[in-house]
Amino acid sequence: WMGLEINTLAIIPMMTYPNNMRNTESAIKYFLMQATASMIIMFAIIYNAWMTNQWTLFQVSNEWATTFMTLALAMKLGLAPFHFWVPEVTQGIPLTSGMILLTWQKIAPTSILYQISPSLNMNILVLLAVSSTLLGGWGGLNQTHLRKILAYSSIAHMGWMTVIALINPSLMILNLLIYIAATMAMFLCLNLTSTTKINALSNMWNKSAPMTITIMIILLSLGGLPPLTGFMPKWLILQELIIYNNIATAMLLALSSLLNLFFYMRIIYTSTLTMFPSNNMSKFQWFHTSPKSTSLIPSMTIISAMLLP
Repeated sequence: WMGLEINTLAIIPMMTYPNNMRNTESAIKYFLMQATASMIIMFAIIYNAWMTNQWTLFQVSNEWATTFMTLALAMKLGLAPFHFWVPEVTQGIPLTSGMILLTWQKIAPTSILYQISPSLNMNILVLLAVSSTLLGGWGGLNQTHLRKILAYSSIAHMGWMTVIALINPSLMILNLLIYIAATMAMFLCLNLTSTTKINALSNMWNKSAPMTITIMIILLSLGGLPPLTGFMPKWLILQELIIYNNIATAMLLALSSLLNLFFYMRIIYTSTLTMFPSNNMSKFQWFHTSPKSTSLIPSMTIISAMLLP
């Protein structure tokens, strides 16, 4: 619990830099949500200790305590129906802070979910997972801001991770690592070209031709198309679900990932298929090369896209 609190407080100065109204508003939203979730976790721990006379959390025998714990972790991770803060907060902060929020900040709650997975309630987990993948797909359909699209993508990926937490927790960790690599690569590309909207991508070929190809590959990997890395965890998760006879859940998850693929394809179309000499109706933007470091982009792209082949 203390680790989670320190984790929350440590990122808030990063979110509020540079100091302006939008950053501060996002940081307050994030803080209130995380503080509420932490209080529920503390309540679950105390309730479990009161009912069972033990402070351990790895095998929680009390059903209410595990339910509260699962819901609190769902709030921390931004799973539906507690997902409303994720797009708002991600949209209001800079790209670098957004990258940390959607990658590094997921590690602590996921590790707790991994540790308490033997005592979790399957029905609640499946409900959270399916609603997250569906809402993560639907929410991103009408967005034009890339940060919001990546936030909804994060919600959908968290749904995939949650559904397998009880059956095979190791797959949840594998999915998290591949998701972190792909999201970091995407944010680094956007940060390098200072791009935050879809229409700004239409002239990406003018800024950097290799970057357009990189963004296309990363997005296809995030969507889970073979033979890219992003296909591997989805394939393994669907396989596990079918082995354990959860065929309806597997069908719903597979169909909901098509929603994600749709808005990824829209970004790909804008950035790569509107290249010269095809007609492009959007205005050119002034672009100057900035001395930002790019050494991470190649390695992250290789991990997030080329691992499976």
